Amino acid sequence: METVISSKTKTVIISPDRPFTIIGERINPTGRKKLAAEMAAGDFSRVVADAVAQVEAGAHMLDVNAGIPMADEPAILAEAIRLVQSVVDVPLSIDSSIVAALERGLEAYEGKALVNSVTGEEERLEAVLPLVKKYGAAVIAISNDETGISEDPRVRFQVAKKIVERAQDYGIPPEDVLIDPLVMPAGAVRGSGKQVFEIVRMVREELGVNTVCGASNVSFGLPGRETLNAHFISMAIASGMTSAITNPLDEGIMQAIRAANVLMGHDENCMAWLQAHRPAGGEGRRRSRRERA
Repeated sequence: METVISSKTKTVIISPDRPFTIIGERINPTGRKKLAAEMAAGDFSRVVADAVAQVEAGAHMLDVNAGIPMADEPAILAEAIRLVQSVVDVPLSIDSSIVAALERGLEAYEGKALVNSVTGEEERLEAVLPLVKKYGAAVIAISNDETGISEDPRVRFQVAKKIVERAQDYGIPPEDVLIDPLVMPAGAVRGSGKQVFEIVRMVREELGVNTVCGASNVSFGLPGRETLNAHFISMAIASGMTSAITNPLDEGIMQAIRAANVLMGHDENCMAWLQAHRPAGGEGRRRSRRERA
C-alpha cells in the first residue's frame, strides 16, 4: 500500500516496497528554548536554517511544529509553514495538538500534507478527521484513546484499527492513514521497543497500512541516545516500519537507515550506500588519472 504526500513540486511515496521515509524532526520548539523564544518573537531564521540543513542531510519530508506555551500557535505554525515551503521543496507534516493550528497550517500549505496527528479519542476523531478530508491530506493515527496508552500491543493495535475504520467513515482511504504505534521511553517502560515491533507487524499483516513513529522517544532519559535511536530504527524497519520522524543530521541514524535499506532490498544495486561511502573528491581524482593516461 502506498501513501502519497506532496509539496507543490515534489512527491514522496511511503511504502513497504520503497526505501524508508525520513521525516526531519528538528523544527519543533519542544525542549529547544532558543527556538521557542525566537518563533514566539517572530524570528524564523533558525526554522529556515533547520529546514535547509535537514533536507541537505537527506530528509524526504519535514515535520513542522509550533507548540509554544502562551503563544499564538495557529499564526506561528502557518507562518513557519509558508517560510519552510519557500526554502525547500519537500512535503511537510503539519504537527499540532491544537485543531485550529492544524487548520491554519493546512490553509497555508501547498500540496497534499501529512497531518500530525489524530488519536482514538472520540472528540479528537470528530475534530481532526473532517479537516483531513476537507484538505485532502493524509494523517498520522496515534494508537491511544480515552483509556490511555496500553502496554499490551494487542490493545494498541485495536485502537489503530478503530482509527483506520473511522477514517473510512469520513471518506479517508486506508492508504492515507499512517499508524504511529507510540514509542515509549525504554528507560521507563521495559520492552518498549518490542511492543512497537509487535504492533508494526500486526499493522502490516492485518491492516496493510503504513507506519510512522517519533523514533527518538525510545532513548529519552538515557545516555548514548544516538546509538539507541539508530539501532531502534533499523530493528523497526526490519519489523516493517515504513517511515519515522527523526534527526537526519545524526550520521549514525542515517547510516542505520541506509544499511537497513540495503538489507531489506530497498537500495537498488546498493547505489545509495555506495554514494554515501564514496570518498569526497574521489571521482574527480579518478577522472584526472584517466585523462593523464
